[in-house]
Amino acid sequence: STLQDTQALLPVTQAMELRKRDYHVERPLMNQEQLEELGTYRCIPRCSRARAQALLFQHLPVLAWLPRYSLRDWLLGDLLAGLSVAIMQLPQGLAYALLAGLPPVFGLYSSFYPVFIYFLFGTSRHISVGTFAVMSVMVGSVTESLAPDENFLQGANSTVDEAARDGVRVQLASTLSVLVGLFQVGLGLVRFGFVVTYLSEPLVRGYTTAASVQVFISQLKYVFGLQLSSRSGPLSLIYTVLEVCWKLPQSVVGTVVTALVAGVALVLVKLLNDKLRRYLPMPIPGELLTLIGATGISYGVGLKPRFGVDVVGNIPAGPQLFTSLLGYAFTIAVVGFAIAISLGKIFALRHGYRVDSNQELVALGLSNLIGGVFQCFPVSCSMSRSLVQESAGGNTQVAGAVSSLFILIIIVKLGELFRDLPKAVLAAAIIVNLKGMLMQFTDIRSLWKSNRMDLLIWLVTFVATILLNLDIGLAVAVVFSLLLVIVRTQLPRYSVLGQVPDTDIYQDVAEYSEAREVPGVKVFRSSATMYFANAELYSDALKQRCGVDVDHLISQKKKRLRKQEQKLKRLRKSLQKQAGDPLGKELEDIAASGQEDAKAPDGSTLKALGLPQPHFHSLVLDLGALSFVDTVCIKSLKNIFRDFREIEVEVYMAACHSASPVVAQLEAGNFFDASISKQHLFASVHDAVLFALQHPRSGPASPVLVSWPLAH
Repeated sequence: STLQDTQALLPVTQAMELRKRDYHVERPLMNQEQLEELGTYRCIPRCSRARAQALLFQHLPVLAWLPRYSLRDWLLGDLLAGLSVAIMQLPQGLAYALLAGLPPVFGLYSSFYPVFIYFLFGTSRHISVGTFAVMSVMVGSVTESLAPDENFLQGANSTVDEAARDGVRVQLASTLSVLVGLFQVGLGLVRFGFVVTYLSEPLVRGYTTAASVQVFISQLKYVFGLQLSSRSGPLSLIYTVLEVCWKLPQSVVGTVVTALVAGVALVLVKLLNDKLRRYLPMPIPGELLTLIGATGISYGVGLKPRFGVDVVGNIPAGPQLFTSLLGYAFTIAVVGFAIAISLGKIFALRHGYRVDSNQELVALGLSNLIGGVFQCFPVSCSMSRSLVQESAGGNTQVAGAVSSLFILIIIVKLGELFRDLPKAVLAAAIIVNLKGMLMQFTDIRSLWKSNRMDLLIWLVTFVATILLNLDIGLAVAVVFSLLLVIVRTQLPRYSVLGQVPDTDIYQDVAEYSEAREVPGVKVFRSSATMYFANAELYSDALKQRCGVDVDHLISQKKKRLRKQEQKLKRLRKSLQKQAGDPLGKELEDIAASGQEDAKAPDGSTLKALGLPQPHFHSLVLDLGALSFVDTVCIKSLKNIFRDFREIEVEVYMAACHSASPVVAQLEAGNFFDASISKQHLFASVHDAVLFALQHPRSGPASPVLVSWPLAH
């Protein structure tokens, strides 16, 4: 049967080969001037009713999708997804408030107001906005540094006035949320959503991994029931670990047992969920069941009075503090947006819709701004809840609205029931939920195999965040990433290109064995754009790869011309002394004509001067990687034209994309003049090579036809 299959395929293969041979493209050879003559501009009306409506829908997306909401197709899925998310949101809200250094009940506030605001302004259908571990620990670093326990000591026994401390921290967190919201809304309105591009995936993953380590260490005091000093700034995490180790003998046994039992229960429920995933309509709410059970046991047994287990307690209130939060707010605003837009784009690609990064910035900013007014702390979106919202059948942000309403009922009616919830149980829930982020340590192995530069960014981000804290660590990571980009542009790959036979494709001759250099034409390409930081390196690499010592050849040419001129001058001077002699006058006329011959073009050629000529007559610069030009780049290009023309090589440029501003910037920088025109700039490398072959060492001439494949 294999033989029959082969025979059946043979005619098809032959037909394809015939089609390949018959394939032929013919068009006029195009330089930049001719290309611009073909261009036309369309006038787009700026003001219209449709445009105004589109602008309204852009800034208030709920008006666009809610009228088209399908009750029959989407409502049931959104209700189930909203209920599933709310069941997760409740314990996570309480636990992540603890991370932020706030009373746990304030996590419920942050799980209601921002979610409802995002429902109105957000463009992602699947992300779950609310409390998130990384954001909470960043807020916690601010609240604990600006309102440390040491500022609220009272009495001779140096006990902490928790009500006063928590009041100040709540106001700090809510003020921080307002500032974060203002930053995000402002950046969104000025179309600054691209700022997230400076946070690469290795940077974000390294940062969140380091943050998860900080989260883990910050919960140890609740697991062991220890009173630790509040620390912030560089090396604070190291000092905290040392203090935990030092005070381990002072651990409260009841608290440790409570945390262990809660942790084991949560792990078992998660394992059960993984095993029964196919058979369960929705995951078993392990966190919620654990919290309810722990609260009941704590109230019935009296864990706090009998065993000294710290519990959630009442909701505090206190004064307001506004200043000295701007730096923290900007960092939190950028990180929160980066996390939200990254998840939003993942779900948008998966489900085939578009997420507007600038509108997401505005939506998240309004969520934080309005949430801050109602004493919420800064929020972003949670990966675990977003995955649950999607897997439970959520189609729109109606699921988010349902979850926020469920949280509202808990705040109004059931919030006080969690007063006796042990903080150790919340700490256990946080630590168990860190599994996903701590698994990102496996990135080290995968990045080692795939990309060492990305691994370097990951490691620098992780180490900087661990040692220097979250805010300074992020700044160091971003600066390091940008420096690495600059270094990469200074060390690009330079290539001499050759033509792949029977095509108009040009590839690096060092990498592609089939690529052959076109005789008489040298094609040069850089993998990075040329600007002030690497322009000199570009020129040096070009001269080196061409196989000709350009500078030495120019120097020898000038030296021989100078010697020739001096020799003729000396000859003329000596003959002037013999001017009275008729024979001397005749010799003087001969010397004068020789000097004129030396100044003539033919007299100053490399061949006439006895110097070696380059093995190519034309140089084509492939500028396809050029995305912008500066004054240094323009000057370097002009120098390249001047130097190679000195050694009798004509220079052409090719592949400057029309969509880029390169040509306009070249014009603005006075690059084009009498000696360099747009006729030296071609639409493609193939155009430039063909022109160079047909006009060796001559200026631009009449258009010719471009056709390929070329005969070789």
